[in-house]
Amino acid sequence: MNIEARKIEFIQEFLKLQSEEAISKLEKILKKEKDSSDERLFKPMTIDELNKRIDKSESDFKNNRFKTSSELLAKYE
Repeated sequence: MNIEARKIEFIQEFLKLQSEEAISKLEKILKKEKDSSDERLFKPMTIDELNKRIDKSESDFKNNRFKTSSELLAKYE
């Protein structure tokens, strides 16, 4: 059985579930798998990329291109 057929079969069985507890468990498994999948996709910056970002941030600050934490908080209140 290929993966697409397995997914369809799983979904059909999932739709038949009546147990709130079973659905919660499957949701947790799915979230955990998604989170670990996202971690595998994460690619850390190189030292060069980090240094360039630091240089740009310092330049932005010197040229008054920034927002204070108070300004950011006011935007979301």
